[in-house]
Amino acid sequence: MSTLTEMLTKRTTAAVAVAVAVAVAVALPLLLASPGAASPAGEGRPAAYQLGGDPGGSKFEGIGVDGARGLFYVSETTGGEIHRGEAGSAHAEEWLAGDGTDGRYTARGVTTDAAGRVYVAGGPNGIGTGRPDLWVYSPDGELLAALRAPGDNVFLNDVAIGPDGAAYVTNSNAPQVFRVSAEGPAWSMELWADASGTITRAPGFNLGGIVVTSDRSALVVAQGNVGALWRFDLRTTVASRVETGSAALTDADGLVLQGSRLTVVRNFARSLATLELAADGGSAALASERATDPTRVLTTAKVLRGRLLLVDSKFDEPVASGPYEVVTAPVGR
Repeated sequence: MSTLTEMLTKRTTAAVAVAVAVAVAVALPLLLASPGAASPAGEGRPAAYQLGGDPGGSKFEGIGVDGARGLFYVSETTGGEIHRGEAGSAHAEEWLAGDGTDGRYTARGVTTDAAGRVYVAGGPNGIGTGRPDLWVYSPDGELLAALRAPGDNVFLNDVAIGPDGAAYVTNSNAPQVFRVSAEGPAWSMELWADASGTITRAPGFNLGGIVVTSDRSALVVAQGNVGALWRFDLRTTVASRVETGSAALTDADGLVLQGSRLTVVRNFARSLATLELAADGGSAALASERATDPTRVLTTAKVLRGRLLLVDSKFDEPVASGPYEVVTAPVGR
């Protein structure tokens, strides 16, 4: 009888241990993105960065990083302000005003180039208004260019710097990518690729997140409303679908590529999917997926000083309220 009791006790203890291990494994990704989480020991950096907001509520979307200077930039959709923070400081500050500054009333994707220049995509800022669709600023905040995209229904979403030093920008209202470049002080924006014959436009936001493949031959672009990734050849501009197998990628928003590891931020799905992407971007296989904090809608991300910085958009709140934050997580494995 005592032997049976001991066996049952051991089995119960083992079952509890397994349940606890599973609970920890499930909860860990959520803790990484939860308010007040401590940063990893010894790093001396905050686990979350505080953003300023407007009295009536603020929402955010894009993020760019300047790794050489340890800076990050976050766009505010409600007003078009650009906030700038430092890797070692918990509080970011408004760097560029919005509410009509340089013709900007909203902002979406942000990136920087090797010279530290900051590119800001305007989303619907220019639709029906004649206002700029994209801005370029010096590292000191000097306006270098305020550009209109060719076309009448252009929603410039996200930006990536190509191997040629030009900026490539996605259009969420059509299967198009625009190219922004400078010759001396003169800046221009042109329609670089139109994949209307290949990519079917669907209701909602179409092309969004964008990265350059590791072999520098192509762009990989997310179409979040249908859960697809597309490869745009940099030499021919031809688009082809990236083979992703059974990976669920609906709500794909921001993309982050490090080596062969592609992190897909799935905003309203509240998860981060990590895929192994072929060097030329032709195929990708799901490696892992982690849940994010269910109280947040994370949109875009960038890597700064070895950590993933993710924008908490507040898109799930009819009227947003603080705290407004950029949260951090380990880079996916």
